[in-house]
Amino acid sequence: MRKRNQKLSFDSPIIGQLDKVSYQELHQGTDGFSDGNLIGSGSFGFVYRGNLLSEDNVVAVKVLNLKKKGAHKSFIVECHALKNIRHRNLVKVLTCCSSTDYKGQEFKALVFDYMKNGSLEQWLHPENLSAEPPTILNLGHRLNIIMDVASALHYLHRECEQLVLHCDLKPSNVLLDDDMVAQVSDFGIARLVSAICGTTHKNTSTIGIKGTIGYAPPRMF
Repeated sequence: MRKRNQKLSFDSPIIGQLDKVSYQELHQGTDGFSDGNLIGSGSFGFVYRGNLLSEDNVVAVKVLNLKKKGAHKSFIVECHALKNIRHRNLVKVLTCCSSTDYKGQEFKALVFDYMKNGSLEQWLHPENLSAEPPTILNLGHRLNIIMDVASALHYLHRECEQLVLHCDLKPSNVLLDDDMVAQVSDFGIARLVSAICGTTHKNTSTIGIKGTIGYAPPRMF
């Protein structure tokens, strides 16, 4: 008999199992989430470059826009997906914050390693064509990135205890570290699938939230 799908609540124990950082430390480390430290944006929030006392390296702070429908669930799903996966080609969550800001409003954020070389999107479609050094990917870089992303997907689909479907794999969600090694990021609309008695069912998902047109997978469930 198929078990009922398990739903994640906003007070999911997954959040409690992650290392925590305070809102104050994030605020200080990003100069008050200043525009000068803004390095990206997405469907559910903004990403800032920061320096935290608890981390030795520069970090990327993903701040959820909780006014957006689905942002709460996106935060829970991403925490759940990233907590137990470890692979050189998957972005690693360092810590998270689930608190209130200085105005008493709910605040949620995830902290990741900072990727110095930005996203694959920035390399494929550079805004500043006169940038120094020029943002050009040679054939070797392109082949390595393809293999890195394929390795990450093989791990998510074949080697994880729980199958993880990314659902929005696009160039802006492929980040490049100092050595140009690709890491897949942004699991905010991932689907986590468990196998039961030879069948599969969704364990958690952001139902109703769709990926980017052209990159979202066909409906599987």
